[in-house]
Amino acid sequence: MGDYSKALEFYEKDPKITKKALPPNHPDLASSYDNIGEVYNDMGDYSKALEFYEKSLKIREKALPPNHPDLSSSYSNIGQVYNNMGEYWKALEFYEKDLKITRKTLPPNHPELPRSYDNIGELYNDMGDYSKALEFYEKSLKIREKALALNHPDLAISYNNIGLMYNNMGNYSKALEFYEKSYRIREKALPSNHPHLSIYYNNIGLVYNNMGDYWKALEFYKKAHKIKEEALPPNHHELAIPYNNIGQLYYNMGDYSKALEFFEKSHQIREKALSSNHSDLAMSYNNISAVYNAMGDYSKALEFYDKAYKIKEKALP
Repeated sequence: MGDYSKALEFYEKDPKITKKALPPNHPDLASSYDNIGEVYNDMGDYSKALEFYEKSLKIREKALPPNHPDLSSSYSNIGQVYNNMGEYWKALEFYEKDLKITRKTLPPNHPELPRSYDNIGELYNDMGDYSKALEFYEKSLKIREKALALNHPDLAISYNNIGLMYNNMGNYSKALEFYEKSYRIREKALPSNHPHLSIYYNNIGLVYNNMGDYWKALEFYKKAHKIKEEALPPNHHELAIPYNNIGQLYYNMGDYSKALEFFEKSHQIREKALSSNHSDLAMSYNNISAVYNAMGDYSKALEFYDKAYKIKEKALP
């Protein structure tokens, strides 16, 4: 489990903050606020993360020229928090500011540029615009293939992202192809219980699930869940993912009571960890609604469907 409280204590005792050793608009103070914001973001406390990232941005906007890379970093951080909160249009606004600076300040094939494309690709994925997401992920991959070694971990990120888009678009053979490329790179580079490996296990499991190979899918989902349980705090929102996936698997197999059990575990975590209008909560409500519908409990199905609909309605532009 990440020891977030110790990290937070360490950063909050930074002399630059506690002893007021620097002028209020000094760029180094912004870095200290960024560190605190990052810990809160990792903890899932997005309102606190936003508070500190905005303090950092305020300093940098006063102290730095408009195209400084540190400003780009601030825009990216704030965009990420808004994305985590489900406020996608605000996230896009800040991600586009980040991309504008990186494109101006970096050479066209610089290995740092894909980060900006990846952020926007992730955002479009979260919004359900998979073709637009694929467009940005492919821009990122094109740069990385030119700039990086064949087994570089950032290439694994691009392969994984593109695999996800193909999966979402229903092209499962292409999805598996890209996921396995990604997994082969990461498996060589990471210890067997590294948190990042859970992402790859989960994604490969998802494709097998979609292809109807449920027992193969369950094998990979269980690997992903075991790693996440060891690496994250008990109510971290990412723990909801393996529960949700195992629930979906049991639903597809027609075991509705087991499906409901895992969907509810996922939902309980998301209710505690996410804002009330987050799209992942809508997903949980939809899944629980589908199970009740399959079990013939139509009033409960309608109750949860209405909850999902209200969240989606708020998210529309």
